[in-house]
Amino acid sequence: MSAHISNVRPAPDQVLVDIADYVCNSQIGSTEAYNTARLCLMDTLGCGFEALEYPACTKFLGPVVPGTIVPHGARVPGTQFQLDPIQAAFNLGAMIRWLDFNDTWLAAEWGHPSDNLGGILMAADWLSRTRVAQGKAPLTMRDVLTAMIQAHEIQGVLALENSFNRVGLDHVVLVKVASTAVVTKLLGGSREEIINAVSHAWLDGQALRTYRHAPNTGSRKSWAAGDATSRAVRLALISLKGEMGYPSVLTAKTWGFYDVLFKGKEFSFQRPYGSYVMEHVLFKISFPAEFHAQTAVECALALHPQIASRLDEIEKVVITTHESAIRIIDKQGPLNNPADRDHCLQYMAAIGLIFGKLEASDYEDEVAHDPRIDALREKMVCVEDPRYSKDYLDPEKRSIANRMQVFFKDGSRTDEVEVEYPIGHRRRRAEGIPVLEAKFKRNLHRRFPQKQVDAILALCADQAKLEATPVNEFVDLMVI
Repeated sequence: MSAHISNVRPAPDQVLVDIADYVCNSQIGSTEAYNTARLCLMDTLGCGFEALEYPACTKFLGPVVPGTIVPHGARVPGTQFQLDPIQAAFNLGAMIRWLDFNDTWLAAEWGHPSDNLGGILMAADWLSRTRVAQGKAPLTMRDVLTAMIQAHEIQGVLALENSFNRVGLDHVVLVKVASTAVVTKLLGGSREEIINAVSHAWLDGQALRTYRHAPNTGSRKSWAAGDATSRAVRLALISLKGEMGYPSVLTAKTWGFYDVLFKGKEFSFQRPYGSYVMEHVLFKISFPAEFHAQTAVECALALHPQIASRLDEIEKVVITTHESAIRIIDKQGPLNNPADRDHCLQYMAAIGLIFGKLEASDYEDEVAHDPRIDALREKMVCVEDPRYSKDYLDPEKRSIANRMQVFFKDGSRTDEVEVEYPIGHRRRRAEGIPVLEAKFKRNLHRRFPQKQVDAILALCADQAKLEATPVNEFVDLMVI
């Protein structure tokens, strides 16, 4: 005789409740978090502007159906597109992530919390333009910065103890969940509607990491986050229409997320939601490179003057790194496209050693066909230092260490160069902020005339003025 299955609808899973309560009730009192969010806003938009120089990215932009007109639609920064908020979120999200140059969070799971800005800014812009048309007050950039802090926190805290990559799922699941929560709140959703919307985000089944790994590495990894944050806007809008939620989406036996996709294991949490992630986020300031390689590239640039004229004399290059780098970007054999190359530790190190730089264009075929690159890659050996792997997960350190040494055929060798914390790390903020601001200015000049650049820079340099600015007026500054 079969056992009866209860059809009593349970209370919502605690994970859903905690996210909704945080988004609805938290008061972010950290000045550091808001200032870092301002820097993050600048850096993230700048990454999108640089991506507009690449046809592989721009071919995805614009409305789904050419010629579509959306009254009071969101205006996509750096373009002339005015779109519905879902497609606008995809456009901006794809731009932001295209060159692998926006911020990073590294823990049991990794990811890029500023990916959420696509949904946040475009939903806020659409709502603000709609309100203005109705004679109502728009949202302000303070609302956007708050949503950024909260999205960073949801994505980052979930990532601290829970590895989605180890079960084959891509980290953009956390973009979808975080964006869904904060966008639903931005659009006026209640606590219950946020819980419902987030349950839908977990229901979606989630993206596989196939497109990030050999032998299938490809350009989908550059638009996957845009897809996730735009899906979040869609789920928020559905829930705001009164669509029901699924309270035990995570814990339901047999059919829930834990049993179907997480090997039966429940999420664990290291800390409650606050503003920790935004305060500790890692900026990619100097190099458009997968973050586990950032310090390796710094090592390579330091060694470049010693080896640039001796490439033919090199016997081997030893890169000492941490476990996550070996698991994700230690890659041998042919590299088939830019997405393949920017996730290869040896390729990035070789570019730094040979040229003394690493730019987005260095992943393109024109540079990659230089025979010296693959010749040097073949001489590289990657080994793990257990201390680096331990410090990578230490919440008080969160280092991303690499060291490098070059050995020559005559028995000589370079000094061993070590960098434990990249320039985008919180421990190097004072050093990193001027470089971040210079990167933003450089990226503005790629897209806008001087008068527009000056206006954007002046506003973004003034925390109080920026926070008080209506969202639609901020976005209008970045329409070309």
